[in-house]
Amino acid sequence: MASLAWLLIPLFAAIGAAIWGSWAARDRTSGDISELTGYARFREAMDQAEPARSKTTRPETSGTETREKAHSGSDAV
Repeated sequence: MASLAWLLIPLFAAIGAAIWGSWAARDRTSGDISELTGYARFREAMDQAEPARSKTTRPETSGTETREKAHSGSDAV
């Protein structure tokens, strides 16, 4: 009787593996269409935001002022 119990363990494992395999191999293409439309809306929004961002002008700096301010006193060696 104990040997039958040990044989049931691999049987249940095989059944579980078959169920998991069928779930992992399911057809998931229906969600791709909505994701692609969302991505297209995102790209359109980014294209519209690009001209607005280029209109704003930042003052020209050489960058050395900001670098000097960013360092602390212990960095000066």
